[in-house]
Amino acid sequence: MDIRNLLKLAAEKNASDLHILAYHLPILRVDGELYNINKIVPDGNFDNVSEHDLTNFVNTILDKDQKKRFFDKKDLDLSYQVDSYRFRLNFSFEKSNICIVARVIKEEEPTLEDLGMPIEITKLLEARQGLVLVTGPTGCGKSTTLAAMINHINTNKSANIITLEDPIEFVFKSKKSIISQRQLGTDMNSFSSGLKHVLRQDPNVIMLGEMRDLETISTAITIAETGHLVLATLHTFSAIQTIDRIIDIFPPHQQAQIKSQLSFVLSAVISQRLLPKIGGGRIAAREILFNNPAIANLIREGKIAQIKSSIETGANMGMITLDKHIRQLYQSGLIAEEVALGYVENPNILEG
Repeated sequence: MDIRNLLKLAAEKNASDLHILAYHLPILRVDGELYNINKIVPDGNFDNVSEHDLTNFVNTILDKDQKKRFFDKKDLDLSYQVDSYRFRLNFSFEKSNICIVARVIKEEEPTLEDLGMPIEITKLLEARQGLVLVTGPTGCGKSTTLAAMINHINTNKSANIITLEDPIEFVFKSKKSIISQRQLGTDMNSFSSGLKHVLRQDPNVIMLGEMRDLETISTAITIAETGHLVLATLHTFSAIQTIDRIIDIFPPHQQAQIKSQLSFVLSAVISQRLLPKIGGGRIAAREILFNNPAIANLIREGKIAQIKSSIETGANMGMITLDKHIRQLYQSGLIAEEVALGYVENPNILEG
């Protein structure tokens, strides 16, 4: 079975992901649901993927260093292109067999308008410094949201933009800005080492694919503090959990300092989910927090749980809780009631 053809088919069928395991039919994720390929392509008559198919693909597309890294670490991420389609590939092992998950990357650069992002986010990107965090579970569109932010800055502002990614997903062409895209493993050894040297490259905007560890988080906060705009992601489920995660990753004796720094540099937290739309496709539901003096004070004092009430009363700034945004989507006829009920914390909010 030609895995390159499977990748093209996944893109053509508007799948977000393709799962390839030895001795199984290929699996496509379409609108958030998993289907074996013969249900998506009824006349395809696909067979199970063989171990030989996977080994041959690895030997074909990975160079010597990539193969060594994969077999040493048992895991590898890289970007890959078939014709005009781009993919983020993850190679791993499952029952001692190679396993591949491919994320389909849309060819066109996303825009904030396409994603339904509120105008307040657009204004936020005009700032010279700050820390903007996009959070949520895997597959919720964090990378696409960051790409839309970079696209907006690139289109409207003269800046030196440096991205640190694992791997590079959307490929940008410089417009008003200069864009340098650096990939983990080929252009830098780690996110933390890439960040350490980035200030020597005269950046205005730094996009960090993921804040994974204490050193990376600490450096990102320091860079934002020294007059740069930092855009980054975290695998957290809400604004409150995001702030807690950042503080808790530091040792106790440093937490007072990090609360003070974070209260100053944090600009916004955008926590999102992708929900199935009525009629097909998916739509983002978001919780949005913008920092203000009241929230900054709560962060400094460690009263993180009280931030939710500040989000609820901050609608005039563009803040919104996830439950309220889901209610808006439901009342606008964009998502079904059962979908809304599956994601809200308080089911009674749908009656409001």
